[in-house]
Amino acid sequence: MENRRPRPPVRRSPRRPLTAVLLAAAVALVPACSTESTTADAAGDKVLAALPKAVPEALAPFYGQRPAWRTCEGVGKEEFECARLKAPLDYDNPTAGALDLALSRKKATGPGSRLGSLLVNPGGPGGSAIGYLQSYAALGYPAPVRARYDMVAVDPRGVADSEPVTCLDGPAMDAHTATDTTPDTPAERQALVSAFQKYGKGCQADAGKTLGHVSTVESARDLDLARSALGDEKLTYVGASYGTFLGATYAGLYPHRVGRLVLDGAMDPTLDARRLNLEQTAGFDTAFTAFAKDCAQRKDCPLGAGDPQDAGRNLTAFFDKLDAAPLPAGQGRALTESLATMGVVAALYDEGGWPQLRTALTSAVKNRDGNALLALSDIYYERDADGGYQNLMSANAAVNCLDLPPAFATPEEVEAALPEFRKASPVFGEGFAWASLNCAQWPTPATSGPHRIEANGAAPIVVVGTTRDPATPYRWARGLASQLDSATLLTYDGDGHTAFGRGSDCIDTAINTYLLEGTPPDDNTRC
Repeated sequence: MENRRPRPPVRRSPRRPLTAVLLAAAVALVPACSTESTTADAAGDKVLAALPKAVPEALAPFYGQRPAWRTCEGVGKEEFECARLKAPLDYDNPTAGALDLALSRKKATGPGSRLGSLLVNPGGPGGSAIGYLQSYAALGYPAPVRARYDMVAVDPRGVADSEPVTCLDGPAMDAHTATDTTPDTPAERQALVSAFQKYGKGCQADAGKTLGHVSTVESARDLDLARSALGDEKLTYVGASYGTFLGATYAGLYPHRVGRLVLDGAMDPTLDARRLNLEQTAGFDTAFTAFAKDCAQRKDCPLGAGDPQDAGRNLTAFFDKLDAAPLPAGQGRALTESLATMGVVAALYDEGGWPQLRTALTSAVKNRDGNALLALSDIYYERDADGGYQNLMSANAAVNCLDLPPAFATPEEVEAALPEFRKASPVFGEGFAWASLNCAQWPTPATSGPHRIEANGAAPIVVVGTTRDPATPYRWARGLASQLDSATLLTYDGDGHTAFGRGSDCIDTAINTYLLEGTPPDDNTRC
């Protein structure tokens, strides 16, 4: 599994379309921020430092922009407006060039007085905020929220319509995603390292100097440009998964411009890449255990009627068979161990995907047909029927590898960590550990490291955590809430990745009240 980028392919709430759920969970392990933007507290820990309240003179031309809105192109997008915004390639050197950012909005529908703009981000890094807005948020958020806010999205730099980073073409991506991530021999280990090297070189060839300027800190500064361009004094924002790290980073840089921030499926910026990968590995093991318990109660369970440990051993045995002999999956493709693993992982983001996973595993395990499980993997990787890929995976790696130093620098370091990762998840641990080597081969060095985000003086911020969230473990939400000076922790006791808009009236009412009235829930409210 690549560094930090979980996302579910199945829906939990009937009000939420498949693509929206996929993107709303699009995160994955590890974030950070520019070391130039951190200070040390009394304990010596790095803390994200706030930027000056006054806009620097060199950035004044960027802050003076006003979007030229036009009707978005495409079927079903007639209610949306689109625009472009310029951002400096390098905020430390604003004259060194500019990037073109894409924006979209759907105006407040009324009734009621307009409250301003509500920006949304689904996570990733690499998820298209505009895609999420147009496919779900501007249509599926509660009607009272949409009535009072202009619903707005900005694709982060390097993502989707904002000068996207693309590392490999379709056929090369097919080969990359099928690479063995549980190498058994020196030759297989070298093949994995070579695959990561090829991926990084492809990104560098495509993006050039932009590859060194797609960090989360820079994207957070872009959000402030968007806030200014929209005419809002403060930022109101809902971020899911990695979107919580982006939103928290904004709060740390601009605490005086924080309006109403909801950070759902939160990430903890104090953790390094290795720790984040390890804890996410354990999170997916928890999700698999829940799935296995449910599966064992059903006559059609393809992993047997035993306990979760038996199911895990049966799934591991199936993966081992694929490692030796991939299954045919039609159209000249094959289901490899790595692709099957990602298919299973994709369905574990949400318990609504468990029936789909049972069906796919039954086809593969019992009928030797890999099509259904490969289809789940394709959704995870955003591969279309024609063999093309969206740029989420490329942007994901580009941001992750810039945000934090690699979890492991060498194959030897991975091998030393395998026992700990296998303990965290007997099923997924080995593959997740080896996939965490991807940033070691990245062509641009990380610009950040673990740090606290305190956002002293910010208005109340709502941090949301789900107790059995596989992708962003609940302890991360507690960690972020404990750092932010004005945070309120809202807890959903349940399964799945993120909580808002996923079927809990308690969660939705608390967030809607906060967005509409500015009143956060009581700290440690549990739903």
